[in-house]
Amino acid sequence: MVNSNAARVVAGGVVILVLIVETTHNPVALGLLVYGFLVRALSGPRFSPLGQFAVRVVAPRLGAGSLVPGAPKRFAQCIGLVFSSTATVFALAGSWGIAETVLALLGLFAALESILGICAGCTIFGALQRWGVIQERCASCSDISGRLNARVTPISESHSHT
Repeated sequence: MVNSNAARVVAGGVVILVLIVETTHNPVALGLLVYGFLVRALSGPRFSPLGQFAVRVVAPRLGAGSLVPGAPKRFAQCIGLVFSSTATVFALAGSWGIAETVLALLGLFAALESILGICAGCTIFGALQRWGVIQERCASCSDISGRLNARVTPISESHSHT
């Protein structure tokens, strides 16, 4: 299970990294973006500096948050890895325009998670379950209509337990 607040903080960090790469074309920042997605896809936040910062520093200060299934979040990290790796290939080939477009899409998806709590990867994961492509059952992912129709709350108010 994954703390929803930590996931949203990581997504906010991804947005910041994407903006840095978009504005500076800094290959180190792009490498950090790819590295982060790779280690979070393979092992969760354990080896991710951004993941550790979110889990240990920021999320505890935001409140308990809610626990959400880990498999869809890991799937989302895999999608982020594909997007960031694709952007890296285009950047290394000198096609920064294409790299920036791919990164802009990645940034949009990360912003949806960070600001609104809507995980595009989780949505895709749920659809793949319904179509029988993914056999792992995740009730929270199979029907996200309740979450999509819920009132959008700031991260500090989301999933509060009283």
